[in-house]
Amino acid sequence: MGQTIAEKILSKHAGYDVKAGELCIAKVDVAAVQDGTGPLMVQEFKKLGKAKPANPDRCILFIDHASPSPRKELSNTHMVLREFAKETGAVLSETGCGVCHQRLVESFVNPGEILVGADSHTCTSGALGAFATGMGSTDVAVAMAMGKTWMKVPATFKIVVEGEFQKGVYAKDLILYLIGLIGADGATYKALEFHGSTIKNMTMADRFTLANMAVEAGAKAGLFETDNITKDYLKLRGREDKFVEIKADDDAVYERVINIDATKLVPMVSCPHTVDNTKPASELKDVKLNQVFIGTCTNGRIEDLRVAAGILKGRTVNPDVRLIIVPASKDVYKQAIEEGLISVFVDAGASILAPGCGPCVGVHAGILGDGEVCLATQNRNFQGRMGNTKGFIYLSSPATAAYSAINGYITSPTDLVAV
Repeated sequence: MGQTIAEKILSKHAGYDVKAGELCIAKVDVAAVQDGTGPLMVQEFKKLGKAKPANPDRCILFIDHASPSPRKELSNTHMVLREFAKETGAVLSETGCGVCHQRLVESFVNPGEILVGADSHTCTSGALGAFATGMGSTDVAVAMAMGKTWMKVPATFKIVVEGEFQKGVYAKDLILYLIGLIGADGATYKALEFHGSTIKNMTMADRFTLANMAVEAGAKAGLFETDNITKDYLKLRGREDKFVEIKADDDAVYERVINIDATKLVPMVSCPHTVDNTKPASELKDVKLNQVFIGTCTNGRIEDLRVAAGILKGRTVNPDVRLIIVPASKDVYKQAIEEGLISVFVDAGASILAPGCGPCVGVHAGILGDGEVCLATQNRNFQGRMGNTKGFIYLSSPATAAYSAINGYITSPTDLVAV
């Protein structure tokens, strides 16, 4: 019987063949925490009596959620992570370096590896052909200390996407459509494995977007086969030697197969207060906006900023809208400066924040006022996500967000030449 990608990677790390539904103990290649979950990990790690992690150079601590810190209490938690890194040799990704999930794919995770992170969107790295999944801080503390973790092998949904997107449609629209189709709990503890001609032709940036939001359907992981696009990305990041072929067997057993015709997709929006509450952007023209946010681990990459800049160039943000743009990492920020994108954003009336999570987590920088409406390229829109339970969050692609910022209300970008 053939194996899925999840079964193959977990088998290799367990040391024997495993199948969906089984429990196994698997070696961990990379373990990560961020400043919201890291302090608890440090506390639990110290209870284990270990002086250092099993592999300190592959244990990464990210200061990204409250970066720079807006309050002394958060500054104190940052100190905990800095001290732990100095004491143990763990790697520290400091304020301004970027969002953990973007930094992980840029610098730390490789095909065929297992990554566990104390953040639900750790699944982003699955686009590289790694089994990447979120866990609680205590589980990550054990993984750091022991270099291994227990895992229930997930069953897999095979997502087959064929055809070319229409103008103005992007990977974000595809994943919002999929989540709307199967529901926010439609793939709970499953692995989503992406296939088809649409996927094969996608950039790594688009694949990262899909993998990132797999968890919004409840999935344990979002997985992709590796190919020349994967190899080219690793080469760009100086890790070409880390490329390995990761593919599912032809006779792999899937719990469910979902077929999607990409040619029929339109720009989609998730409406408050759940990600699976999806509608075509064209049906939401009566939704006026107070704020638009472009960035995050979902859509803060250079490709996303290029799309937004192409729409905003020579145009001005609606006077009733605050446009906030946050590059996902320092490298993305530098490239956006070199390409002139930041100047385009500033000229259009946007505010640019330091690389990090920014408004997405509702800790600082862009918290909504009572009754205010934000259209964001992030991955979640539950009540209170952006710091105010009386705010309303809609989710979209960077193209829809940028065009809507100009118009002052949610607008589909399908008729815009610049897209």
